[in-house]
Amino acid sequence: MIAAISTTSVSVMPYLVVVTLLWAFSFSLIGVYLAGTVDSYFAVLSRITLATLLFIPFMVWRQPLRLALGVMACGALQLGLMYLFYYQSFLLLSVPEVLLFTVLTPVYVTLIYDLLQRRFNPLYLLTALLAVAGAIVIRFDGLTHSYLIGFAIVQGANLSFALGQVGYKVLLERHPHHGPQYQLFGYFYLGALTIALPAWGILGSNQYPSNSLQWGILLWLGLGASGCGYFLWNKGATLVNAGALAVMNNVLVPAGLLVNLLLWNRDADLLRLSLGGAIILGSLWLNQTGLKLTKLTKA
Repeated sequence: MIAAISTTSVSVMPYLVVVTLLWAFSFSLIGVYLAGTVDSYFAVLSRITLATLLFIPFMVWRQPLRLALGVMACGALQLGLMYLFYYQSFLLLSVPEVLLFTVLTPVYVTLIYDLLQRRFNPLYLLTALLAVAGAIVIRFDGLTHSYLIGFAIVQGANLSFALGQVGYKVLLERHPHHGPQYQLFGYFYLGALTIALPAWGILGSNQYPSNSLQWGILLWLGLGASGCGYFLWNKGATLVNAGALAVMNNVLVPAGLLVNLLLWNRDADLLRLSLGGAIILGSLWLNQTGLKLTKLTKA
C-alpha cells in the first residue's frame, strides 16, 4: 500500500488527500445533524443542485456526445444513486458502522477495473466474505433486520461510488483529447440530477431543515464536499493507477472514524468496533497481499 501511494504521491496529494480530509467530517455531519431530521431525498437533491450551480458557469457545452453522456452516467452512479443509498443507511446504522462497511469500496474499484480489462481474481470473493464476517462481529448480539438491510444498502452505495469513479477514469482514458476537466464536469452533476430530482419528487417528504445549522451544513456539503470534493477526487482518479485509487478509497475509513469517535461518538463500544474493524481491514490486507503475489507470480 505504501509503495502504491509513494509512487504516485505527486498526483495524489493535491487531490485525493485533500478530499479525504474534507469527507472525513461529512460522514459525521450527516449522521449527527441531518439523518432522521431532514428528508434524505431533499438533502441529496440540495447537495447536487448546489454542486451543479457551482460548475454551470465553467461548462463548455460543445463536447463529443459520447463523452458528455458518459460523464453524465458517471455522475448518475457515483453521486446520484450512491447518495440515495448512502443517506438511507444513516437511518439504520451508526456513523462508525456506515464507515466500516464502506471498506469494501477498494475491492469494488479493483474488481470493476479488472473486469473492464477482462480479468477476474477469485480472491475478491474471499475478501468480501471476510468483510461480512467483520460486520457480524460488530453487532453479533444484535443482528436485527434493519442492521442487515443497512449493511446491504451501504454495499449499494459502495458499488455505485466505485462504478462512477472507475467509469470516469476509463472514460477519460478513452477520450485523451478532452479539454480541461472543470469545463466538462458540470455534466457529472447534471447526470446526478437525473436521479436525485425524480427520487425527491416521488419519494421525498416535507421534512426540511428546521434551523440555520442544518441549512448551513447542507450549504457546505453541497458547495464544498460535493461541488469541490467530487471534482478534485475524480480529477485525482485520472492521474493515478487503479491500485493507488483503491488504496485512497480505503484511507477514507480511518479518517472518518477518527473524526467521529473523537468528536461525536465517544460512548461507542470500542472493543467490539475494533475487533470487527480489524477483521474487515484484515480482509483488505489479504486482498492487497494476494494482488502483490499474483503480480510477482506473473512476473
